[in-house]
Amino acid sequence: MEKSQPFQIKTISDFHRLLGAPAPEHPLISIIKIEPFEHIPEGIAGSVINGFYSISLKKGFKSPVKFKYGQQTYDFDEGVLSFMSPGQIGGFDPQKFASPEQTGWLLLFHPDLLWNTALARKIKTYDFFDYAVNEALFLSDKEEVILNQILDNISREYQNNLDKFSHDIMITQIDSLLNYSERFYQRQFLTRRKTNHQLLDRLNEQLIAYFEEGHKKGGGLPTVGLLAEELNVSPDYLSGLLKTLTGMSTQQHIHEKLIERAKLLLSTTNLSVSEIAYQLGFEHSQSFSKLFKAKNSLSPLAFRTSFN
Repeated sequence: MEKSQPFQIKTISDFHRLLGAPAPEHPLISIIKIEPFEHIPEGIAGSVINGFYSISLKKGFKSPVKFKYGQQTYDFDEGVLSFMSPGQIGGFDPQKFASPEQTGWLLLFHPDLLWNTALARKIKTYDFFDYAVNEALFLSDKEEVILNQILDNISREYQNNLDKFSHDIMITQIDSLLNYSERFYQRQFLTRRKTNHQLLDRLNEQLIAYFEEGHKKGGGLPTVGLLAEELNVSPDYLSGLLKTLTGMSTQQHIHEKLIERAKLLLSTTNLSVSEIAYQLGFEHSQSFSKLFKAKNSLSPLAFRTSFN
């Protein structure tokens, strides 16, 4: 059976129309309350690519939402905040808005709203726009209140008569919402310390296994994408989690463990530098030596000599 192609929703007005919601009051930004609409089109559910940013808060699921972190599943009945940027593939099912149990909101804003602002550049630094659904942000009641207040401020701006200050005020409020979201994600990484450390342990086990066996398969160096896939998390989420726990990105963590393994082999075996480089997954021993020296200020041979 041939997989259907995602359909595109280019404008916020198109999104309102597909949802059966009233037309937006501003062409570049809109807040939609998640509530049952009277006339919801049928037969258009599926994968979608939006032409705008989307931030959604959903509450009131019929049963606790089950999300998977690594190999573990957790139940949540709190507010779930998720993010999508233009061009990403997501799911769209307007029939879900018919459920009276679900509440929340959608904040939609077009990239053109950010044109010629500092936020246009800054927004690309927020990794959570690339997190998977199972890596959504779970808000406490106090955190929800903060974000709802920001949403109210945005809503008042575009519902009132627009003036020369309106645009800057809305941009400032969106910037504030994203800053708070970044803070709340850091809180989430810390409050789930046990789970996240278990994920870190599994990552380290993967790296050990790779250094011991992976080279035999000719797989080259372990990549961030490969490790994240094996852990069932997105690369950006894994990197964000590691930065909180260790202060290093995933790539830096890989290099750290790789150098630890290299030191062990250099100090306890008679393998040549080329053999060690190959065992660790390097295609060229020169690349291994360059990385080792950058991390230790010593070449592999000089490091080995220091043990004699």
